[in-house]
Amino acid sequence: MDFDIIVVGAGPAGLSAAIRCAQLAKENKKNITICILEKGAKVGAHIISGAVLEPHALDELIPDWKAEGAPLHTPVTHDQFLWLTKKRAIPLPVPPSMNNQGNTIISLGLLCEWLARYAENLGIQIFPGFAATEVLYQDDAVCGVATGDKGLDKEGRHTERYQAGIELYAKQTIFAEGCRGSLTQQLFQRFSLRRHCDPETYALGMKELWEVPEEFHREGLVVHTIGWPLNTNTYGGSFIYHLHKRWVALGLVIGLDYKNPYLNPYEEFQRFKTHPLIAPMLEKSKRLAYGARALNEGGIQAIPKLTFPGGLLVGCGAGFLNVPQMKGIHNAMKSGMLAADSVYPLVQHEGHQECVAYEARIKTSALWKELYRARNIRPAMKWGLWPGLLYSAMDAYMLRGCAPWTFHVRTEDAQSLQKANLSCSIAYPKHDHKISFDITSSLDLAHIHHPENQPCHLHLKNKDIPTQVNLRDYAAPETRYCPAGVYEILVDVCGNPALQINSANCVQCKACDIKDPMQNIIWVPPEGGSGPNYGVM
Repeated sequence: MDFDIIVVGAGPAGLSAAIRCAQLAKENKKNITICILEKGAKVGAHIISGAVLEPHALDELIPDWKAEGAPLHTPVTHDQFLWLTKKRAIPLPVPPSMNNQGNTIISLGLLCEWLARYAENLGIQIFPGFAATEVLYQDDAVCGVATGDKGLDKEGRHTERYQAGIELYAKQTIFAEGCRGSLTQQLFQRFSLRRHCDPETYALGMKELWEVPEEFHREGLVVHTIGWPLNTNTYGGSFIYHLHKRWVALGLVIGLDYKNPYLNPYEEFQRFKTHPLIAPMLEKSKRLAYGARALNEGGIQAIPKLTFPGGLLVGCGAGFLNVPQMKGIHNAMKSGMLAADSVYPLVQHEGHQECVAYEARIKTSALWKELYRARNIRPAMKWGLWPGLLYSAMDAYMLRGCAPWTFHVRTEDAQSLQKANLSCSIAYPKHDHKISFDITSSLDLAHIHHPENQPCHLHLKNKDIPTQVNLRDYAAPETRYCPAGVYEILVDVCGNPALQINSANCVQCKACDIKDPMQNIIWVPPEGGSGPNYGVM
């Protein structure tokens, strides 16, 4: 199949890029063909975020979004910033970066569904359930992508459902895969895109959606916390967002540069909900959904080269998240729009040129200025919570992001784990199945569809490393950093341990691809349409 533009990923960045390209074609009375590939069973199926939206990019992309029925129902009415101890919640001044007046609490999944309908009305073709698994090249330029085969069994043999993958060709390919995209990782290596930047660092975010009683619901309230249950040497924090319909979104975000291999992010999240601030609200509430996803935290220092012959990177795949604000949607959308403005002139000509105008536009945009001002906050947290907060306050109130220095992170998250014999084990409380839950119960609320008989999409470079290195030296951290119970150590009758991979549990968060200390696990897309179905998350 041939198109002028292919977009890989129907998140906010990819949808914005496609919509803007179609708008430009309409303004110039040109006919161009645009398609979007989405690995989820439907648009929004794999989308998960807090989320509080700064509406500026949406205002620019679709000025009449209110009349068009965009699902922005909950304007922020009040902000709180709290330091949690085990028993108390101590109010702190709300940092300027966390002032959300004028912003809206949203379901990003519902917003992407709405953007997809808007895109289709512009003539854009969207193919959900088709995972792009291969980059296609012509003379060392990207010329498109290929989707994965469907209907293979665990051994890679054809079943009665077999459907061969499709090769899609385009003059320009926009990669909007989100955080730690599999094809984006290949492009980094092929074109040495990360040669002149810091290594990307990440966090793992876990989220639940609850329906709470009226007396506990404060529509429009945004709460962020630091402190308990994490110690002062582990970066992270929580969010509590009160949406409409008596919905409350709860989440915990933990930096994947943590050191203790016994730390279990999922269990930290379950423990967080037992805090006296939160537990009373949940005791008579109904849990509606659960999910998890990695997010970029490297900031402007870790942004790679964004273009290569025949294509470019947008959104979280490029690392445009503003960590102090805990927001990336507006930047993802803006990067997609800037990509469209840059790519559109190229598709009027033949060949697979490099869109050099895109990076120039990014670096002169408000997006770049915003990330530059925020650049030192996350790296300062490597000193610990209190020194990091002290520096952040000075940076925000005195320096205003204009310090004459830039902090750097030189190590990847996989290198941060210390050996198990140098670490303290962590005892987590039992789940009460009212406020805290086991992973199996949570996965039921992620609505995972993943046929058991398809090839495993979690590849080991060396099958012996999980037992001979990870288990021996790090107490099998993959059994804890995965928030979906994918990895288990089983022992046979002779006492020999082996790693079992329950790939059907995978919520596609990418934590294993990031945090494995030997970088032995490679995440690749499963059969298109597989994975979670988050819906309103």
